[in-house]
Parts: sequence; C-alpha cells; structure tokens
Amino acid sequence: MIPVSDALDHLFALADLLPVETVPLRAAAGRVLAEPVTAQRTQPPFPASSMDGYALKAVEADQHAQFKVIGEAAAGHGWDGTVGAGQAVRIFTGAPVPAGADKVVIQEDVTRTGDVITITDAPNAKDNIRPAGVDFEHGSVLDAPRRLSPGDVALLASMNIAEVPVRRAPLVALISTGDELVQPGETPGPDQIIASNTYGLAAMMTAHGAVPRILPIARDTDTSLRTVFSLAAGADLIVTIGGASVGDHDLVAGVAADLGMDQSFYKVAMRPGKPLMAGRLHGVPMVGLPGNPVSAMVCGTVFLQPMLNAMLGLGRHAALRVQMPLATSLPANGPREHYMRGIVTDGSVADAGAQDSSLLSVLARANALIVRAPNNPAAAPGDPVDVVLLH
Repeated sequence: MIPVSDALDHLFALADLLPVETVPLRAAAGRVLAEPVTAQRTQPPFPASSMDGYALKAVEADQHAQFKVIGEAAAGHGWDGTVGAGQAVRIFTGAPVPAGADKVVIQEDVTRTGDVITITDAPNAKDNIRPAGVDFEHGSVLDAPRRLSPGDVALLASMNIAEVPVRRAPLVALISTGDELVQPGETPGPDQIIASNTYGLAAMMTAHGAVPRILPIARDTDTSLRTVFSLAAGADLIVTIGGASVGDHDLVAGVAADLGMDQSFYKVAMRPGKPLMAGRLHGVPMVGLPGNPVSAMVCGTVFLQPMLNAMLGLGRHAALRVQMPLATSLPANGPREHYMRGIVTDGSVADAGAQDSSLLSVLARANALIVRAPNNPAAAPGDPVDVVLLH
C-alpha cells in the first residue's frame, strides 16, 4: 500500500494536459479558460452618466442656479454638441456625457419649466459620471487558467469576445462491473442491486468539467470485460468501478493487464478506498475504483477531481482542506488515513453517523469529509480537524 499523497503523485503523472479548443461565448460557462484574453474595447468607451438628470458645468452647479436645456442624451443616442455657460442637457443613465459638461445633477434636485431648469436642492459632491475605462480598458487581460463563472462570461461579452479559448472537456468512460448489478429502472433479480456508483460519479464528473460516458455494465467474465473495455475507445480517462480487489470474481486487474495496462500502483493506505488501482491502458490513464458505493465516491473526491483539474490545466493539487473544530468526539484512528463523512453546521463539524462504506444515505446527507491521519489519537469536541468540503 502507498500513502494517499504518493497515489496522487502517480495520478498526476498520468493526467495528460488536454488541448485547447475555441468555443462560442454562449458555450463557455463552466469551461476552463486556457489562454489569457484581452479586451477588444474600453468599458465604458466614453464618460457616461450614472443617473437620470441634467449634464452641466460643475462650477455653475449652485442651489437656485438656472440653466437653459439645449438638448437630450439617452443611452445609445448621444447629444452632438458642446455645453456652454448657463446651459444643460437632459441626460439619462448610460448616455454619453456631452462635451463641456462635467457634472450630472440628478433630476430629483431640479425643477423644470419649459426649457429652463432650476437647481432646487444643494447638489452633493458626486459628479454622477462614470469615467471612460473605469471598468476596464482596451487591452486589459482576463488571466488564465480559470473556470469561467457567469460573471466571467459577462465580462468577456463586455470585452467584445465572441469566441473563447478553453481546454477541451475530458471524456471519461465509466465502467461498472459485476453480475450483481442492474441499471436504474430495471427490475433486479433476488441477488442483484442497482448500479449507483456510475451515476454518482457521472454527476461528479459533469460538475467538474468532464463529459462522462456511461458504458454498459461489464459482467464477471473475461469476454464481457474485454468487450466493454473496447467501447472506451476515444476516452481521455477510463474509470472502472468494482472488480479491482483480489477475490475470485475480481477480474479487472487481470483483464486490463492482458490488454496491455501498464500499472502504476495498486492499493492505497486509506479508508474507505483501499483497493484502488491506476495505470495506462493503450496510452490512456485508467483508474480502478473499489465497488463499495461510498468508497467509489470518496475516491472520486480525493483522486478523480484533482486529476481532472490537472488535465484541464488548473494545477496539480490535492482536494482543498480547511480546518474547523469538532462538534462531537471521535475515537482514535487506525493505521490508514480515514475519510469520514461529516456534517458542517455553524462553523464546526460532526461525523454524519455510521461510516460503513456501503451507506449512501449517510453520504447523501454529509456535506464534508473529516480527514483523520493514520494513528490519530481520539479527538474531543473543539479539537481542530482537517475537512474537505463537499457540494
């Protein structure tokens, strides 16, 4: 067995950086920006009014002063002229401020009779004008790499970027194995269960920028496994679930070896998730996860998510840990690093209940993993622990 940190190093060595592709801006949300992008214009491109009111000269903006209204400026329709002494232009939010004006008096501070306005209230010191380029200037850079948020997409649109260079989304082939499995919606036999791991991992992969492809269930025969492996052609990452242990019906390692897999490691000193395997199959990274549902999902968080980040150019880092106090006591840990399902409430964390690796109901209500180091002593309420936040 190897430590979790060593297993991650091996997985990062397998994680090939994916190529860059260009996608329309509408399709860029959630993708990873691969190259810096520069603004094609200044925003705003002109001094713009931030309020509805009247544009005039600031030195004349005194209470009771009067001005002749000589024009109107609206968003998309500027006023082409110069504001002189004693003159004002009716202006609306977003409109270009006309030449000669350097203040907008808000309409609430003004009365108007015909073409004459009077400042009724003492104007405040604000000029109510957004300077040209106050948001960004032509040539400003949006740095990469970064996963593009809705705010990033809005910024790119404002920069006049119609097409965006992003990392190609990893195609992940997901293979569940075992005679005991049937697909959701099917009627299981008396000795069968529903295949849940594939669907949970597919949801996890989608949330982290990958495109999962759920392959047919591989039965516990050499022929079935070989057939399903052949369907993984074209994937950037192959993930098997189950069959990676050493029982008589655990065939994945042997079949993969016969097919030419170059194994990187087998077994990790962690729980849940000990029977983890990884290597390359025909040049493609392959990770064999344990079949217990919680084990597979925990390994997805600890190993597959960082691996996907590496493939997308987001760095080679373990899952982010934060420290927070325990809300309840925990017993001493054994010789393997333990990832306990936990629930964070009001800044502290408690274990989520029974930690058996088959209990998906416990995982579903957990929002964190409490990480216990090997041979950690018992912990009391208030003691700090490392936590990986979920969801």
